[in-house]
Amino acid sequence: MLTGFVLLLASTATAVLLPSQDAFYTQPANISSYAPGDVISSRSIPTNLNGLLSGGPSPSIKAAYQYSYRTTDSLGNAIAAVTTLLVPYGADPSKLLAYQTAYDSANNDCSPSYAFQAGANTSATSDIIFITAALNQGWYVLSPDYEGLQAHYTSGLISGYATLDSVRAAFKQTDTSGLSSSAKYAMWGYSGGSLASEWAAELQPTYAPELHFEGTALGGLIPNVQDVLSTINGGPFAGLAFSGIFGLSKAYPELANFLDSNLVPAKKDQFYTIANGCLSQASSQGAFQDLYSYFRTGKASISQPVPQSVLAKTGIMGTHGVPSMPLFVYKAVGDEVSPSVDTDNLVKALCSKGASIEYHKDVVGEHITEAVTGSANALAWISDRLDGKAASEGCSTEVVALTAVDLESVEQLGGELVALLQDLLGGKLGPAFSG
Repeated sequence: MLTGFVLLLASTATAVLLPSQDAFYTQPANISSYAPGDVISSRSIPTNLNGLLSGGPSPSIKAAYQYSYRTTDSLGNAIAAVTTLLVPYGADPSKLLAYQTAYDSANNDCSPSYAFQAGANTSATSDIIFITAALNQGWYVLSPDYEGLQAHYTSGLISGYATLDSVRAAFKQTDTSGLSSSAKYAMWGYSGGSLASEWAAELQPTYAPELHFEGTALGGLIPNVQDVLSTINGGPFAGLAFSGIFGLSKAYPELANFLDSNLVPAKKDQFYTIANGCLSQASSQGAFQDLYSYFRTGKASISQPVPQSVLAKTGIMGTHGVPSMPLFVYKAVGDEVSPSVDTDNLVKALCSKGASIEYHKDVVGEHITEAVTGSANALAWISDRLDGKAASEGCSTEVVALTAVDLESVEQLGGELVALLQDLLGGKLGPAFSG
């Protein structure tokens, strides 16, 4: 659900097939014969990852691999998904970051695995700057299409399952990638990427108990999808609501039938045009629109049994388990996509059940700025975990201001993010406020 900083991948003369046209994305008929995380097929790809700022450093990629693998959808069915493993020159095979991007689309042609490829005719994930920072640490970076081949956007269950199974898949391909079978690994995601990461963290103890993450960093959390719909409706982020409802309807046939019966006939085509766009398209076409005006009974439609049932199953965090790994959570109090009180409540609930969480509440920033300013401390926290430093046990909450960025953390970010931070903070970096 991160709409800012959308980057363009430089195109090459060689066209890249869209996932809808690429046989690599075809699910095999015998998908149920594969175990979760089994690799169905693999390939090497050329990449062209541009930096955010003109003239800024771009990651130097030694190799990139894509794996089609078996995972599980929100109904418990065996399905296929695709993930991408990026290997920088000078990579440290003992460290892996699973980075879930905020690609935020109910259209699989907008998936990160496509955008990562040299020659892709699309805007890349807005998270390239954070992936670049991780690659510049020498870490292997794994980034899954966690919505599955049908792009079940905002469905927490499939997002969590597919994230966990992508890690399983990566560790089944170490002979080719060079990743150590004993590597330490962690997760990171912001906004839509935090949705997948948090669901993976709470599902891991029961779905993938053999995986032992060092920790997970979660920024701009989306604890309650319905609250997001109400918060962004009619505002600049409203287009995400269209894509979110459409993504959920792909995951749950009863919701698809509900939409077909309850959308205003004269507005149905426009609804799906907005809902089926990539992030930038849905954001621009849906901005400031009233989602509820597309339904026969307006806002009351969302309160009907079918959408309420779906949202309860796959749209509320903290209802499917307690993360056993330590968490670093950062959220702007003024977040205008997901109310900060929802994150406060989630942290409180998980802590009461034994989770270990370091929570940073930014009293100055908002959704877009927090993505950048919070990244410095998130990256440093992950770095400590991958270096084997133990996280603090229990829970703590720290109130910070926009400029409360640790200088040692900033040094790890690389030129692009440092320049962006300097621009956002008026040239000032360093501690400002804590409590």
